[in-house]
Amino acid sequence: MAKIRILPEHLANQIAAGEVVERPASVVKELIENSLDAGADLIEVEIEGGGTRLIRIVDNGEGMDEDDVLMSFERHGTSKISRDDTIFSVKSLGFRGEAIPSIASVSKMNIISRRKDDELGTAAYSTYGSIKKVHETGSRVGTIIEIQNLFGNTPARKKFLKTVRTELSHIDDTIKSYALVRPDVSFTLRIDGRLTIQLEKDMALAGRLSRLLKYTGDFIEIDSGPSGPDGIRVRGHLIPPESTVPVAGRLRFFVNGRVIKDRLLGHAVNEGLRSFMLKGRYPAGIIGVDLPPESVDVNVHPAKHEVRFKDSRTVHKKVSDAVQDAMFVRQQPLRQNIFSDSRPIYQPPETEASTEYKPSPEQPATIQRGEISATPRPLYQPHQPRSDFKTEEALISSFPSPTRNLDDRNSHEIVDPVQVEDLIVIGCFLDLYIFCRNNDKLIVIDQHAAHERLLFEDLRKQYTNGKVASQNLLFPVTLELTVYQSQLVEANQEQLESMGFSIRDFGGTTWVLAAVPALAGNYSPQSLFVDILERFGSENNRGGGGNLEDILATMACKAAVKSGDALSDSEIRALLERMAKAELFSHCPHGRPVVKIFPADEIKKWFYRT
Repeated sequence: MAKIRILPEHLANQIAAGEVVERPASVVKELIENSLDAGADLIEVEIEGGGTRLIRIVDNGEGMDEDDVLMSFERHGTSKISRDDTIFSVKSLGFRGEAIPSIASVSKMNIISRRKDDELGTAAYSTYGSIKKVHETGSRVGTIIEIQNLFGNTPARKKFLKTVRTELSHIDDTIKSYALVRPDVSFTLRIDGRLTIQLEKDMALAGRLSRLLKYTGDFIEIDSGPSGPDGIRVRGHLIPPESTVPVAGRLRFFVNGRVIKDRLLGHAVNEGLRSFMLKGRYPAGIIGVDLPPESVDVNVHPAKHEVRFKDSRTVHKKVSDAVQDAMFVRQQPLRQNIFSDSRPIYQPPETEASTEYKPSPEQPATIQRGEISATPRPLYQPHQPRSDFKTEEALISSFPSPTRNLDDRNSHEIVDPVQVEDLIVIGCFLDLYIFCRNNDKLIVIDQHAAHERLLFEDLRKQYTNGKVASQNLLFPVTLELTVYQSQLVEANQEQLESMGFSIRDFGGTTWVLAAVPALAGNYSPQSLFVDILERFGSENNRGGGGNLEDILATMACKAAVKSGDALSDSEIRALLERMAKAELFSHCPHGRPVVKIFPADEIKKWFYRT
């Protein structure tokens, strides 16, 4: 007797439902996608009982006639695929033809639909996959689908659902995602008769994003521009890194209008924000990728949550580059806001205290150094600058992130130079924060974070060119390393030399440090070298030759002026001039913001003077 048999139709539908209908939010997702494919620009969702008692989706799409309504209950019935090759270039959201029959097999489903040219619509009623009644009815143009008693015939499935609050949060998130992907469509959500979401189609994407994320500031606009030879375009909006919170899951992705969850895109955004976002913070906003349908496979997940890119490396780089470019573009208006103002600047009385900060003669600087030059150079002059720089080809390609050579940023050069004279230094606080005034704005600058970013960019440019400036030590330092540290030196000696270190073996685990990076300032050569060496041996750097950007950031941090370093007038002025001319200055390489602007109106609110 044969052991293999064909499953009954109702059982096959329930198995398919297990793949497609994970929870009530899955039903909402599938039906919203059908409404969008039908050309709807108005979608209303009503939920009762966490989605198990009632889900009602109302749209104003093109609707269906009686034949199409009946065919929609059949497995694999679809209007989205007409030829064999269509499956490899899917342009619609719903295409498998499994959603309605799968949902109907585990619920009581009612469909009422009418086309624009028909006088009457069609109503069909199904109970757990069995059509009970079909008749003509008066209805609005579009489609109304009601799902009642979800999982009523599969109580075991119902037990796996979470609390009502959790299921409602998934439904809410699904609707918000599609509301952001399709700002040209009106969305409403009612939960147990209470209106919770109402978004009109004339609302701009930034306005929708601001409302849904409860964020009132400006967004960083992402746009890679018209599609190039690869046909890929990246668009979106991100909350500025300094305004993010330590909560994950606030970044949404879509590919060709389809809401997805994708680790590749998430990693690409994080790489684009490298050196802009603090550790423990997460990006927030929305990122969309548009590319030719044949370049992406949407048929890799039963519920269509995931996709597979034909060239994932190119997509990753495109997204990362677009985010990084947006951060560079953002520097120009920020620079103008800080250093320049077209309005007349109020001139205070000509007193020494009101024009420029003067350090007290009784409080000398705590460290000895030269001025912070407007041109890249260390805080003090090296004894014997080396000329035999170690060169490498394409060192920047060793970075684990897809960071491009700085020469590729020509499109973001400073095209509107600003005058630092517009910025009046009014004092310093804690020998760390420089207080300035530009017209009616109070500007606070973190001297350590600002100097750290400038040194980091200098180091990165030098490293990219294989020419990190180094200085010979007047008295070479003898280092007693551990066996593991000695192995790290041997494995990474070439990269250490390209960073400006000169280290030679003295036998056993003893090494001689003869030169350090010129930008190291007065920092202890031994401590700097050991700190950098530990970076090569950390878990995050093993197998990849070290996270070079993190290592360069550490070097910049060690060399930068510290909290408590009292800067002279000329050093403050030189620091501000370098910031005004820098290609990038808004964040230190560890993600801390460099500057904070307080408008006069905001300060007046503190004292109730508005």
